[in-house]
Amino acid sequence: MNAGSSVKRASTAADLRVGGLVRLSTCDWPGELVATVFCQGCPWACAYCHNPHLIPPDVEPAIAWREVIAFLDSRRGLLDAVVFSGGEPTLHAALPAAMREVRSLGFRIGLHTAGPYPERLASVLPLVDWVGFDVKAACADYARITGVPGSGAKARASLAHLLASGVARDLRTTVHPALLDQEAIARLTAELTTLGVDDHRLQPFRANGCRTPALIASAAQG
Repeated sequence: MNAGSSVKRASTAADLRVGGLVRLSTCDWPGELVATVFCQGCPWACAYCHNPHLIPPDVEPAIAWREVIAFLDSRRGLLDAVVFSGGEPTLHAALPAAMREVRSLGFRIGLHTAGPYPERLASVLPLVDWVGFDVKAACADYARITGVPGSGAKARASLAHLLASGVARDLRTTVHPALLDQEAIARLTAELTTLGVDDHRLQPFRANGCRTPALIASAAQG
């Protein structure tokens, strides 16, 4: 090997950038007792995001992966599963290795994703038992929510992977009237129906954590 050449090191679980750890949750995977690992970084900046501190990708990790694994090892037999949330977990090349390490401890695996990286999602679906998938809007309306052109096409490709996989799922859409009116919801519903989706649900905007004053104010007035 030439002195000036280099070899890219493969990502390991220890490379996962963790923005937070909830040690016990009953809501991140309904019906299961889980720990939730919040991955740092997201390529989208949805105005209603209630975890905006997790959007920047280069923030120093809040907790080292070795500490996460040490905690999970102490909870074997007490927790049902571990959910990877965010941020956007599929941003991280280390996600598959982290999932395998958690599964080796005997936990089931859940994933929260909005689908910005279709092929990365496809690669981890064989490791996952359940997916909470955030459907932002009809494909053509995505950029208004995420602030990123072309994000709708990425999300639809990811949703197609999820539907084809047969993995258990929860498809949900956060609704704020200033971002999704009744016509936009109708467009979304029609689009999902053409994909054979009949288990999609709407969830109300939560002001907690949101850093967009206009959305908070208009929600309060409504």
